[in-house]
Amino acid sequence: MAAKSASSGKDKLIDEEEEVLQAVILADSFNKRFRPLTTRKPRCLLPICNAPLLDWTFESLALAGVQEVFVICRSHAELVKDAIKESKWSKPGSGMKIVPIMTAKETFSPGDAMRDIYTRGLVTTDFVLVMGDLVSNVRIDEVVRVHKERRRTNKDAIMTMVVKESGERHRTRARGESAVFVLDPATSECLHYEHVQGYPRTKGINIPREILEAHPEVDIRNDLLDCSIDVCSVEVPSLFQDNFDYLDIRRDFVHGILTSDILMKNIYCYVAEEGYAARVQDTRSYDSISKDILSRWTFPLVPDDNHPGGHVYEYTRGNRYIAKDNTVVLARTCNVGKNTLIGSSTTVSDNVTITASVIGQNCRIGAGSTINNSYIFENAVVGEGCSIERSIIGAGVQIKDRSRIPKGCLIADGVVVGPDATLRPFERLSVRRDEADIEADADDDDSDIEEVEANQDSIDKVGLGKDSNAIVWPRGPPADEEDDEEGPENYRNQRFMRIGDNASDLDISDGASSDSDVDSDEDESDAFDVHATDRDSISGHSDLSLSMHLQPLDGTGAGGLMADAEFRTEVTQSLERAFAEGHSVDNAAVELKTLRMASNVPLTRVKEAVVAGIVERIPVVEGDAAVQRKEIANVVGRWGDLINRIGGVDPVETVSLLQAHCASSTRMPLFGQILAALYQEDIVEEDDIRAWHALPASKAEDRKPGVETDNLQKCWMIGSHMIQQFDAQESDSESEEEEEEEEEKKPVPKAAAASTPSKPAAAPPAESSSEESEEEKKPAPKAVAASTPSKPSAAPPAESSSEESDGSEEEEESSQANTHDEESDDGTSDAVSASEDSTVPSTNPSTNVSDDEESEHEAA
Repeated sequence: MAAKSASSGKDKLIDEEEEVLQAVILADSFNKRFRPLTTRKPRCLLPICNAPLLDWTFESLALAGVQEVFVICRSHAELVKDAIKESKWSKPGSGMKIVPIMTAKETFSPGDAMRDIYTRGLVTTDFVLVMGDLVSNVRIDEVVRVHKERRRTNKDAIMTMVVKESGERHRTRARGESAVFVLDPATSECLHYEHVQGYPRTKGINIPREILEAHPEVDIRNDLLDCSIDVCSVEVPSLFQDNFDYLDIRRDFVHGILTSDILMKNIYCYVAEEGYAARVQDTRSYDSISKDILSRWTFPLVPDDNHPGGHVYEYTRGNRYIAKDNTVVLARTCNVGKNTLIGSSTTVSDNVTITASVIGQNCRIGAGSTINNSYIFENAVVGEGCSIERSIIGAGVQIKDRSRIPKGCLIADGVVVGPDATLRPFERLSVRRDEADIEADADDDDSDIEEVEANQDSIDKVGLGKDSNAIVWPRGPPADEEDDEEGPENYRNQRFMRIGDNASDLDISDGASSDSDVDSDEDESDAFDVHATDRDSISGHSDLSLSMHLQPLDGTGAGGLMADAEFRTEVTQSLERAFAEGHSVDNAAVELKTLRMASNVPLTRVKEAVVAGIVERIPVVEGDAAVQRKEIANVVGRWGDLINRIGGVDPVETVSLLQAHCASSTRMPLFGQILAALYQEDIVEEDDIRAWHALPASKAEDRKPGVETDNLQKCWMIGSHMIQQFDAQESDSESEEEEEEEEEKKPVPKAAAASTPSKPAAAPPAESSSEESEEEKKPAPKAVAASTPSKPSAAPPAESSSEESDGSEEEEESSQANTHDEESDDGTSDAVSASEDSTVPSTNPSTNVSDDEESEHEAA
């Protein structure tokens, strides 16, 4: 057996050593933030510092020791496959196996991609999940090690998210969307996740009260940069398969897992103290990460060393990088400023100024042109006297002489602009599709270029120049606000994400709840609301000065909750089914928990609906109080426990919700009886009723006068009467206890002592047993035996107990009959029961006692 166990242990070690570290790259972005640059190629193939984004991601995974990579791609899948074949990672000896996986055309979200991964059974162990636009030098292998160690003790730890601390104005910190993490400071467990976006402004977050009750200390972090690097257990894809409403990994999956009362899974954060990690998720972050690379924050992934594209650059002072193959032509009078990279075979003419920009390979820059904070892809041509400011210029673009490209412009591959063109700020241009492009887009249900091409007749193109072949993409927001995207993809929020736009003219007030909305009802909430204290939102430019407020009971706080009427309808229908079909309380609770998770509402909203449903279930009986009480008891006894089964037991809140509903219901007169029924069923206790009654909100003093306010105050008065009854019961019980104590202190009369049978005394100590046994052997005089009460002896042996018990009743009756009126000189009773005098050597103790007493009575 020992040899066998040793062998199995060795095999286990071998298996662990040979376990392949897998990674999954989601190559699609699933949004349109780079349009029109991505009409002909996916975002992951856009160059950053002259290397495709996908190659930067491969480099990041190679640093972590990843051995097998699955690249999940949908849009332009053939281009992705070709790029992988041409990369250095497909060559023998690269140390990493890359497998491109083409997903179905119906894959429109990261959640759909994860479900496809589960269907194909791609991953067999814990894996690393990243997007195809990652730039990182973080040691992901260390994160994997921490995750696996945690999994050994906690099988429910399904994910570890990598985050980094960042200042509020760090250039890679997203302004359009970020997040608030609620962490356990001891374990780094993510207790709550809340998505934050710039417009509409997120003014507060809702933290469930259960979290604060279960964890005496939490960290509420808005200073963490989400690196979008996740170490996942093998069961994560199956959770997406089981929940088709999980679309986005953060907003839906992470938030859904942490708020689920059913799944009971844990997600942790790994706060990376060293290294660099960021996603190129929009054109603004494209600009920021490009500058971070040029500033060498990503070392060892820098242009002059380990460049993912395989290029070789010479690094000079001021973060200037010039291709080292001697193919770059720089005029003597040109000025190359700091933080600039120039690719091979590029020509820069006289009097050209290039500052903080990246110039691709095989580009030509005409004399007298100025390029500032811009990015020009390969094979682009810039004419003489041109000006380009904070823009991205695609591959093969021609910008003819004296053209001006202002900030924020995106010009797609192959566009011709000018001469003498003057574009508008944030202009977006592309070319019309040819037949091959139209055929390729035929299967793409998400393509919007067809609509753009159809609307060109109504667009002013005067500023594009006479030789332009460009089509203009929509300028400004949609004419109909209903046509705008939902969530973070809405037009105004996109302004926080585009290059060159500081959104200073954007009104970021969304009219959501503010500090003034939090009224006196704040003590009755089940969730905390963290509000910003100044005009800035809880986003990239928040000053992190947060104050905690309780969310109003009416649920109007920020948080993106579903429409109140729609949710109430769903809950009402669920309760009606449970009532009509006679569901068990447990089954009804599970259905309500599922509805809460799907609707993303706080627990208070569900409990409020349950209390209302139970109250309205009670029939109103006119003129018969007894029958009415019986009906209330039946409904509360059958369904009352459902209030606590849905989670977050808070009896004080239950009474508050009952008061609020009855105040606006026709069952207002039943409030006191319903509260009494809840008390009888132990759903609320006396202390809970007192605590509710002490709340300022329960008195409704600060509310405007009206019928509902009057009803709230009536409920409070009913509570006052109930508390008075509690006090009266306590005083009655105290007086009864005092009377009993006084009765015990009074002296007992002799006659009463004689007539009352005394309780047997306790057994004597063990030391006196031998002396008593010797005295018991001596024959006692009859008179002494009759007049002196004997001490109880030790318990008799087991074999004599039956004999004593046989005659005990007969002896006791005889003893009581003969000595009822007799007393000894000291006032104690002369009668001795058979059990008390079992040690006296007399065959019939009761007969001897009666003879002596008769003789003494005659003598007297």
